[in-house]
Amino acid sequence: MRIRSTTEQDLGVFVDTLHAAFGMVPETPDENGGGVWWAALEPDRCLLATTDGGRPVGTAGAYSFELTLPGGIIAPAAGVTCVGVLPTHRRQGVLTAMMRHQLDGLRERGEFLSVLLASEAVIYRRYGYGPATYTGRLTVQRHKAAFAAPRAGGVPATGTPSRATDADTGSDTGAGSATGSGSDTGSVEVLRRAECGDVLEEVYDRYRRAQPGALSRPHRWWTRGAGRPPVAAAPRYIAVHRDADGVPDGYAAYSRADSTLTVDETVATGDAAFTALARFALGHDLVTEVVFKHLPYEHPLRWQLADFRAGEASGDTDWLWVRILDVPRALTARGWSTDGELVLDVDDPFLAERGRWLLTVRDGRATCVPTDRSPDLSLDVSDLSSLYLGGTTPSTLVRAGHIRAHHPDAPARADTLFGTERKPHCLHWF
Repeated sequence: MRIRSTTEQDLGVFVDTLHAAFGMVPETPDENGGGVWWAALEPDRCLLATTDGGRPVGTAGAYSFELTLPGGIIAPAAGVTCVGVLPTHRRQGVLTAMMRHQLDGLRERGEFLSVLLASEAVIYRRYGYGPATYTGRLTVQRHKAAFAAPRAGGVPATGTPSRATDADTGSDTGAGSATGSGSDTGSVEVLRRAECGDVLEEVYDRYRRAQPGALSRPHRWWTRGAGRPPVAAAPRYIAVHRDADGVPDGYAAYSRADSTLTVDETVATGDAAFTALARFALGHDLVTEVVFKHLPYEHPLRWQLADFRAGEASGDTDWLWVRILDVPRALTARGWSTDGELVLDVDDPFLAERGRWLLTVRDGRATCVPTDRSPDLSLDVSDLSSLYLGGTTPSTLVRAGHIRAHHPDAPARADTLFGTERKPHCLHWF
C-alpha cells in the first residue's frame, strides 16, 4: 500500500473514493465547482491510499483552520476530514497507516493541534483524539414560549468577551424587543440567504474570535458554498440582529417545514442579540414548535422561559474532538484563569511517546517543562485533549477511571486550573 498527497488533478478520484467508502453518490457541483460540501477542500492537504497496483482505497484530508482557545487566543489547527476506507479494504490497517502518516505530516508543518468531528465515537480515541466540546438542541412548544420577567436588576451583561490575540501564527420586524436580562434597543431584519453572505461572514468571524472552541470559517468556504447551511447557499431565511447603531451583531438561519421552525444556528456576539433572535423565532406565525439546533450546554435560553418545561433538551452529543500533537506548546498556548501547578504524566501510545511535564501557571500564562518530580495525574493524550479547552473536568475522567490521581487533592486542583470562564462551543461543521 502507498499513501501520497493529492493535487488538484486528483480531486475527482479523491471525492469518488470517499463517497464509495460511505456508500454515497456525489452531488453535482455548480459550473464553478462550488455548491457542494467538499467545495473548500485543500488538495495539498489531502491523502490518497492506493494499492501497489495504484487502485485508490482510502482517503484523509485536512483544512487549515484557526481555533479559539481559552483566554481568547487564536491558534492554528488542522481540521481532519474526509476519512474513509473502501469496504473491501477495511480492517487491513489502511486507516491506521493514514492516521499515522497524517499526524507525522501535521507535525512536519509545525502544527500542534488537530481537530475533527467523529462519525463514530469509538474510532478516533485510539489515535489520540478526545471529545472536547458538546452540543445539543432545544425544542420549544410555541404556546408555552412566554418569557419570564427578569428578576435581576441593573444593566444586563452583554456577554461580549475581550479582543482575541494570536498564538503562533428582507423586512423589518421592529425594534425594542425585551431580552431576558434587560431591554434590547436593536432591531431584527429578515433576509434571504443569498442577500446577506457578507453579513453572515463578518458576524460569524467576530463571534468565533471570542468563543473558546470555535473554528474559523475561511472566506473560501463562504464564496464556494461549502459545508452546511448557512455556509452552504441552501434556501434559508436569515434573521439579522442589529444593535442600536445599526451594526449587525447576530443572526439566526432558519427554515420551516409544516408547523416546525428549525433554526440551524444562532450566532450572536452578546446575550441581548441572542435573546432578541430567540424571541423572533418563538414569535413566528403558523408554527407550533421551534427547534434550536447546536446550543451549548447550560445555555440560558431555557431559564429565560416562564415555563421551564417548555423547552425540551435533546440530542446532547460530542462535537469537536481535539488531538494535542505537542504537549508543552499546546499547554503554553492557551490562556489560564487561575494560578497553580501540576505534574502531568502523559502517555501517547499511538505515537509511542511518553513525557512527564511540570505545568506552572502564573498571571494567566503557563510554562511547561520536563520534570522528574512524582506526578499529580497520569493520563492518556486523548484525555488531556478532552481537558484542553475546558469543556471536560479532570475530576470527571478520574471518576470514570481514565485518569489516575496520585494525590487526593489532585482532581480538585486540576479542575480549578483547567477551568475556564466560558465553556467551549463549536458550531462549524466540516
